[in-house]
This record gives sequence, structure tokens and C-alpha cells, in this order.
Amino acid sequence: MQAYEFINSLIPPLKLSDRTSMALGWMEEIRTAFLPVVHQGKFLGFISDEIIYEINDPDLLISEIELEAGTCWVYTDKHIYDVLRVASDNQINLVAVLDRENSYMGVITMEDAISAFADSLSIKSQGSVLILSMNMSDYHLSEIARLVESENTKILSSFITTDPLDDTKIKLTLKMDKPDLKHVKATLERFGHRIIDHYQEETGISPDADRIGNLLRFLDI
Repeated sequence: MQAYEFINSLIPPLKLSDRTSMALGWMEEIRTAFLPVVHQGKFLGFISDEIIYEINDPDLLISEIELEAGTCWVYTDKHIYDVLRVASDNQINLVAVLDRENSYMGVITMEDAISAFADSLSIKSQGSVLILSMNMSDYHLSEIARLVESENTKILSSFITTDPLDDTKIKLTLKMDKPDLKHVKATLERFGHRIIDHYQEETGISPDADRIGNLLRFLDI
């Protein structure tokens, strides 16, 4: 799940000597709002179609435009989680990938990153999602897993986020391998765990829609 595995070879970098008209042409062809700019093998930042439209000069060189998101990059050996974090911090749907000598290697699209993220969290696996709220000091995954497994159920993956309603608490999201969580919920509640939501896998949904829906529910978006 390292960044270099997800580089999209179809997205070319621009040079400082390229013109905005060419940049727009490439953006329209590959359907992206951003393109990376590279000079002598070094990543400089991204240029957006919004900036180009505002300037409205097709002959202007890329070198004459202020670039965006110069820090939106990761090293090749970083995990896909880091790619998503950097993209979120910079509010952009591309992340540049550099080697340890800071040479430009390519970019990762958010579509590819989210797909990889979904795979890493067992989103495609059948089952259900359970969300618990607790103090960070009370978080012991081994104990929770023991209770879950006592009901003949497995935790496929877990995810922690800060509770937006109370910054002293966390939300623990669990993906289970069983669609029916009735007994698991009863056991967890009997041992003092507070369950704030759950999602049972539905049938009759297309695979793509089901996968996206499961990912959004898993992330509690």
C-alpha cells in the first residue's frame, strides 16, 4: 500500500516553458482540474484550470503563473493513508510522489487513493459496520475484539476518529464479517460500551454503489 504503487501514468507534468493553452488542452483531455508542474525533475506545485481561466491569456507561460499546493506531495514509500491526508490538507484531488532524492516520480489521483483505501479497510467484504463512542483512555481494541469474537464474529478492520461533538472522546468504527450484529451489540453494551450507530449491509445494490456507500458509512461521512 505504498504511494509508488498507485502512480497514475496517464497524467503528464507541465514544464515552465509550456503555455496555458496547452495546459488547458491536457486538462480537458484527461478530465482533471489540476496538473503538476516540474522543472529539471523537481516538483514545483500544481496549476489549476480556474487560475488559467481567470488569467485568460492562452499564450502566457506557466513560469509566469503562481503555482498552488507546493507542499502537496509524499515520498514513494509512504502509505496510502498519508496520500489521503496530504490531499485533504491541501484540498486538491492530485498528490505528487517524490523519491527520497526529491525527484518527481508522478501523481496519484484521489479516485485511485480512495479505491486503495477502501480495499485496505475491507470495505468490499460482506458484513456490517458498528460505531462506538468512548474516551481515548478507555480504548482497548484487544478487549473489544475479545467480546466481538465471543459472539462468533470477526473484526475485519477498525478506524478511529475524533468525536466532533466532544473532543475528549473518540469514535471507533468497526467493520464486522457478519450482517447481523444483534448479539454483538448486546454483548458490548452489557460490558459498558456505548454504541452510537450501526449499518447493516443491504442487498440489491450495484457493486460500485455498494462499495462507495460502504466506504462513506465506514468513514461516517
